[in-house]
Amino acid sequence: MRARELGRKSVVVGDRVALVGDVSGAPGALARIVRISERTSVLRRTADDDDTTPEGRLERVVVANADQLVIVSALADPPPRTGFIDRCLVAAYDADIEPLLCLTKADLAGPAAVLDYYAELDLPHVLIHPDSDLAELRRRLAGQISVMVGHSGVGKSTLVNRLVPDALRAVGVVSAVGKGRHTSTSAVALRLPPVGRSRKDPGWIIDTPGIRSFGLAHVSAESLLHGFPDLVEGTLEDQPNCGHTTADVECHLDAWVADGKADPRRLASYRRLLASRAGDLDFRDHPETELPS
Repeated sequence: MRARELGRKSVVVGDRVALVGDVSGAPGALARIVRISERTSVLRRTADDDDTTPEGRLERVVVANADQLVIVSALADPPPRTGFIDRCLVAAYDADIEPLLCLTKADLAGPAAVLDYYAELDLPHVLIHPDSDLAELRRRLAGQISVMVGHSGVGKSTLVNRLVPDALRAVGVVSAVGKGRHTSTSAVALRLPPVGRSRKDPGWIIDTPGIRSFGLAHVSAESLLHGFPDLVEGTLEDQPNCGHTTADVECHLDAWVADGKADPRRLASYRRLLASRAGDLDFRDHPETELPS
């Protein structure tokens, strides 16, 4: 339980806390959280897909003190959605967390289309087959606190169960229209088991519920550009008050893309995020981009 003196300060997965009381873990033991240490990083998302609250677009802390954001995306069934990946990248850079793209179901489709889309970002990635030994992924997770995010149906829970056999995370099926059931209902931190006789810290993974949207209303318009480093140079000659939207007729980004210096799909995605952040675009009316497999 949380001490009353903490007031309304929330405690989230990943927080480092001080406890008093019986910390034995025995049945009936009771301890209180009396202090929450300063967070080294905070990964947030805006719940702009949530109609259950009168406030609507609520900012929510996903996890504290993470080092790495593992963005899990299937290469097929369901197809990759670069709009969601772009949102996660912006959130990672805004939180000063390193991103890692984890492409699952590599037995069903190749990664060329996705990797080509992110070619200018030098984005680290791993490919996962059903029979992969996960050695490369474990290497990248070692010594890190890693948050795993992804749409339902991309195989995230299956991957977690392979990494931590005792996790027993619920696994759903993918429906005929390519949308998985939401099988995880709360974030949970899991200690990765040691590999062989290695004394190296195997790290932690934090599994999160499958989410439909990674809202970015809490991220400033300027910070959104950090997720699109391939577009940054194209904005340097713009006027200081340029919003880089389709309404800014003198925005240099259009010429930058027309000259072949950036992928037009990247500019379109950036502008969709700007519109979504401003509340001018409902993601349910404009589905995230899907790349061909």
